[in-house]
Amino acid sequence: MGEQVKELMDWARRRKVLAAVFVAFTLVVGILIGSIVSGRVSATKGFGFSGTTATALTVPDPIPASNSFAGIVNRVEPAVVNIATTQVLERKQSKKRRTQPYDQDDPMQDFFDRFFDGRQDGPPQAERSLGSGVIVDKRGYILTNNHVVEQATKIQVQLNGETARYTAKVVGVDEDTDLAVIKIDANKELPIAKLGNSDGVQVGDWVLAIGSPFGLQATVTAGIISAKDRGGIGHQFQRFLQTDAAINPGNSGGPLVDLAGEVIGINTAIITGGRGYEGVGFALPSTTAINVYDQIIKQGRVTRGSIGVSFQEEPSTNPITLKSLGAPYGVVIEGVEPGSPAEKAGLKGGDVITSVNGKPVKTGNDLVNPIAQAPIGSKVKLTYIRDRAQKEATAEVGDRTRVFPNTAGRLGDQPGETAPPEFGLHVEELTPERGHRVGMEGQKGVLVTEVEPASFADDLNFGRGDVITQINGEVVTSVADYRKAVTKLKHGEDVVFKVLRRQDSDRVLTLYLSGKVPADAQQ
Repeated sequence: MGEQVKELMDWARRRKVLAAVFVAFTLVVGILIGSIVSGRVSATKGFGFSGTTATALTVPDPIPASNSFAGIVNRVEPAVVNIATTQVLERKQSKKRRTQPYDQDDPMQDFFDRFFDGRQDGPPQAERSLGSGVIVDKRGYILTNNHVVEQATKIQVQLNGETARYTAKVVGVDEDTDLAVIKIDANKELPIAKLGNSDGVQVGDWVLAIGSPFGLQATVTAGIISAKDRGGIGHQFQRFLQTDAAINPGNSGGPLVDLAGEVIGINTAIITGGRGYEGVGFALPSTTAINVYDQIIKQGRVTRGSIGVSFQEEPSTNPITLKSLGAPYGVVIEGVEPGSPAEKAGLKGGDVITSVNGKPVKTGNDLVNPIAQAPIGSKVKLTYIRDRAQKEATAEVGDRTRVFPNTAGRLGDQPGETAPPEFGLHVEELTPERGHRVGMEGQKGVLVTEVEPASFADDLNFGRGDVITQINGEVVTSVADYRKAVTKLKHGEDVVFKVLRRQDSDRVLTLYLSGKVPADAQQ
C-alpha cells in the first residue's frame, strides 16, 4: 500500500512539471505571434491605404418629393408676411392715490410716484406681439386680422426671405369680422396671393396654413376643412371655415390656401385648452374677406345695413315658441330700436319675421345677411306674424352704426362727420377748479389731460398739465375753440401751439410747440 501511494505522488509531480512546461511554451508562442503582427501593422502604416473596390456615392439632382404641396407653397409663400406690432401702454396709477387730488408740492406724492408706480406721466411700457398677413395688391396692400394691429403704436412688416422691415399704416379695420387692411411702401412691385371663392370649399378638402407661428417665419402646415359655416365662436358677422391644419399664435392674419393655390380663408382663431394647437382652428372665408377689403379700400370703413331689430338665435328660433305663436318657422323679434326703420315700419317685440324679400327666414343669418348686404337707403319687404296672423311691411335699410349708435360704432367715423384731428392730445375745459389743481389759476385755454405715446403731440413734447392758449395765432378759450382751430389744419401745414407750462418752482412758462401736420396723425 505504501508503494502505491508513493507511485501516485510521483505521477502527480510529473503532471505538474508537464503543466508548467506547457504554460511556458504557450507564453513563448504568444510573444512571437504578437511581435510578428505588430511588425506587419507597422509595415502597413508605413506604406498607406491601398484603396478599395467600392464605388463612391454622388449627390443626385434634386427631385421634388411632392408636386402638389410644394408647388402651392412656392406660389403663395412669397406673398405671406410677418407682422410685428408695438403697443405703448401707460403706467397704471395707484388706486389709493387716484382718489386724491394731485399735489405737485407734496413730498409724499413724489414718494408714491417713484416707488408705487403712481405717475400717470411715468415712462410708458411697450408690449409687443406677432402676427401674419397676406399681400393682395402689388402696391403693398395687406390683409390681416384686426386683433393683430389693434391699438398698435407701430406696425412693422417683414417680407418673406428679407431682413428689412417696413413700417405699415392702417388703411381701415372691421371689428365685426376681425379683419384689417394695412399698407407698406416698398418702392417695388410685391408678390401677391390670389383670393379664391370659399363657397366652393367642401368639408374634407385639403388646405395649407401659411404664417409665422410663435414668430417662426414661412411655416407651412397641412390639414383638411373639418367644418363650414361655423358660428358662435366670435362676433355676429363671423362665420368660419374650421380646419385641423395646425394654427398657433402668430398664424393670425395668414392665409388658408386650397390645392388650387388660392386663398380661401384668413386664419383668425383657435380653440385650445392651452396656448397652442389642439386640432381646431378657424379662418374667415375669402368671400367675407373680399367684401370687407373692397369696402375698406373704397371708403375706409365697412358699412352694413340694419332695420333695428334684435334677437337671440336659439330662443328666437325655438320650434316650440314658433309653434305657440302660429309660425311654421321664422325669427322672433325681442326688441325694436327706438326711431329705427323697423319701428317706423310698425314692427314690435314678439313679432315673428318669416321672410325677407320673399325668401324664407329660418335662421338668424337668413334675417341678418340680406339686410346687412342691402344698400343703405334701399327698401326690404318683410313678412311677419303677429297674433297668429300674417302681415307685411316695408322698411328702409339704415346704416347699422346709426341705427345702433351705442353698440355698432362711433358716429364720428361716418363719412362727412370726420372728427377733428387731435394729434394724440386729450383736452378738457380749464375750469377754475382744474386751474387751481394744476397751478393755472386765472389762465384761459384748454387743459391737456393725456398725451398718447408715439403720437404727433408726443413728438412735439406736449405734457400732461399743459394749457393750450393759441393754435396758429387763433385764441383758444374752450374745447369748442380748440376743435374749431384743429379742424382747419391740413396735412403738411405748419402748426404752432402756444402753451403754458407750470414748473416745480411755481413759475408758468410760455412755450411754442410747432411742427408740420402729419398725414397719419392720431385722431
